This record gives sequence, C-alpha cells and structure tokens, in this order.
Amino acid sequence: MSDDTIRLVTIGRILRRRWRLLTVLAVVGALVGYGASVLFPPRYTATASVLLPGQWEDRELLTQAEIATSSAVVDRAAASLGRPGDGGELRDRVSAKATDGNIIKISGTAGSPERAQRLADRVAGEFVAFAARIAGGGADPEAVTGPEDLRRKVAETNRRITELAEAADPGRTVESVQARTALEKLRTSLEEAMKKLDQADPATDTAGMVVMGPAARPDGAAPPTRTQLVVGGALLSFLLGVVGHLAAARVNRRPRTEPEIAAALGSPLLGTVDVLDERPARRPGQGGPRDRVRRFLGLDTRWDVPAPQRSGDEAGRRVRYRRVCARLRDRLPGPRRLLVVVPDGDDVARRAAEQLVAEAGSTSSEGPSGSGHLLLRVVRVPVSQPMVPDRDTASGALVVSSAGSWTAEELGGVAEACADSGHEVVGVVVAGTVRARTARSAGRPPKDAAPALAVPGQATGGSA
Repeated sequence: MSDDTIRLVTIGRILRRRWRLLTVLAVVGALVGYGASVLFPPRYTATASVLLPGQWEDRELLTQAEIATSSAVVDRAAASLGRPGDGGELRDRVSAKATDGNIIKISGTAGSPERAQRLADRVAGEFVAFAARIAGGGADPEAVTGPEDLRRKVAETNRRITELAEAADPGRTVESVQARTALEKLRTSLEEAMKKLDQADPATDTAGMVVMGPAARPDGAAPPTRTQLVVGGALLSFLLGVVGHLAAARVNRRPRTEPEIAAALGSPLLGTVDVLDERPARRPGQGGPRDRVRRFLGLDTRWDVPAPQRSGDEAGRRVRYRRVCARLRDRLPGPRRLLVVVPDGDDVARRAAEQLVAEAGSTSSEGPSGSGHLLLRVVRVPVSQPMVPDRDTASGALVVSSAGSWTAEELGGVAEACADSGHEVVGVVVAGTVRARTARSAGRPPKDAAPALAVPGQATGGSA
C-alpha cells in the first residue's frame, strides 16, 4: 500500500470496513459545525442599488465603488444611525461593487434583516449626498450649483440677451447692428460651452445619482448558514477520516510479502499456510469498554489487506501444513523439539501454529519409522518486549507470522530474542486468511451440470 497508487478499490475498502468509524466522525463534525453556528450568530445582508447617469468608464466606476465604502461616507452613515464613532466597525460590514449598466450595488450586513436594510439604505443615501458635494466643489449642499442650475441660468441669460437685442435700435445705426451681432454670438457661444461641458465632463452628472428604491429586506441569513456549517463540518470530518486512513497506509512500512518477512527475521521461508477467516475469539481481559468501542467501530480488524480469497476443501489446506512439516524434516538431521514462536496478538498466526502442531503430530505417527520426528510447542512472544524460554528440551525455533501485521524492527526483535535464548531460527512460515467455500446442497445440482441419464441396475446419484 505504501508504494501503490490510490485506487477506487482502496477507497471502497475503507468505506466497507470503516463505515461505522466514518459515520461517527461525520456526526462529530456536524456537532462541531452546529457549535460554531451557535458561537457565530447568523448575519443578514441587504443590497441597495445606485444608478449613475451618463457615460462612465470602468475605472471611474471602480473609483465610485471605493468612495461608497470610504470612511467619509460610512462615518456619516453611522452618525445618522445614531452610532457616532462606530464607522470603523460598520466599514467591515459594508461593501460596494460596480455592475453593468452604471449601477453601484451597496451591501450592508447586520444581525437582523431590519438593521441590514437600514444600513444599506443609509450608506446609499450618504454616498449620493457625498457625491453631490464633490460635484459641487463645496461642503454645503445648499451652495451646490449642479447642471440643472447652470441650465436654468443659461436660459435666463438667453432670455436677457433676447430682450437686449429687441430693445436695441433695429438696424438704424451701425452701432445697433454691431450690438445685435455681438449678442447673438454671445448666445451661440454660451450654448456651445454648455453642450461641451455636458459631453466632456461626465462627473457633472454625479449630482444626478439616483438610489433605485429601498434595499430589499433579506429573507434568509447570509452564508455560512447553520445548515451549511453543519453539513460542511460533517463532510470535512468524513473526508479527513478517509484521508487519514490513506495517509496511515502510505506511511505504513510493515512487510507484506513472504520474502520481506523472511528477510526481517533472517531465516529461510518454509512456506505459506492458510487459515479460515473468522472473528478472533475474545481473550481474557478484553471485555472492557475500550475493547467494546473498538469492536463497534471495526478497529479490531484491519482494512488495508485485500479481502480473503475462497479456499478449497479442508484436505487442500492440510496439504500446505504437511509440506511445511516435510521441509522441516529435510532441514533437520534427526528428531528434534522446536518452539513455534508466534507474536502475541497475531490471532491468524496462532491458529496456523496450532494447526501446524497438530499436523506435525499426525504425520509423525503416520510416517515411516526412519523419518525425522518433530515435537512442536507453541510459544507466544510479546513484540514490545520479546522474551523466549531458554533452551532446555527444545533446540530451535520456527517463527509463524501473518503478513502486514508487524514491522521489520518488531520481527527483528523476535529473532534476536530467539538467538539470545539459545534457539536457532530454522525457518519462517507466513499465515494468511481464506474464506471457506460454501457447501452446495446435496439435492441441488449446479446450473451448468448436464442432466444425468438413468441406467438400469445402477443407483441414482452413484458415481460412475
């Protein structure tokens, strides 16, 4: 697993074998999200739109959006809301952005829909008033001379020019003709100057900004809502659980193949044996709450090993044990007593060692008189502090271990404990789990079996 790529089959294996643990993690994450929603109350956001008439470039619209959230505007809005001095706090709750159609959207966030609506409307109104003061060039709104005032003054000037032209002597003298001509030129120049002013400086239309109605009262909280926090916490915890399993498998350096296990123990491999996959029996002292929680969450079984393959019959499995015993006899010069060393906690290796002892006794009693006689005794050795009985009647050790259960350092410690007690490790046996093949009912033939023909004088179902 440490060198393999992460595949969908690995993710599926985690979901099948750790679904209870992942469910508990998701529930814990949901509770954490709910707690976060209680600590951080919901916020509501309302938006007011301000229309900017005339022609505006993108950079000019961005400038207006920055002005809408400036301290000059927000401080005045805070004062009008009866909260003088809170402009810095409100500035974090106000945002503005330019959209298509020369529209500035001003958003205000507060703890209730009414306060959010009032904040957005007040900031929008203060922004329009501040823009009008900038366009007028003064700080007093009553002293502002906007485009409409200029047009009104131009109209009055044109009317006065018309009155002066009519009052002049109509063409009787050269002076009167010159005066009328000068007045018409003045009228034309004034109209052209006003037209150029409207076209050249769109900022003169700033005083014509319009708030497009009051902000709509929000009907829902702004994200992240309580539901989003709960769902997000559950999903994040679930994903962290899956990633944690994958990371643990990546850093796992336990030997998984037979040559790696034999190399860690420094002894030759004598073979592999199979045991039926079954739930390990409860050992003395394993009935506490911690062990029950581990069994409920599925932590007492490994997830990072492939599913056991289907095995043949009992006779086929016993052949592997007999072959291991035969190889032991070939390696030993005569009858010997051996210790079958099993790492404590390896239930698969323990059951394989017990089966190996039984097979060694049966084959020795059934074998020829000249064959080597084996006397095997199972010994459990804790891997944390390995201790093997001293050499007395036994003169060697056979180590039985399952694949992927122990690190190379732990297996090396078992081998050193055997050498320290005077036992030579004569070989290594690797145990694996298999699933028992389900027995087919005796009265139900296979689907693809050919129909049997009845033969006179022969019992039905008898072998040919």
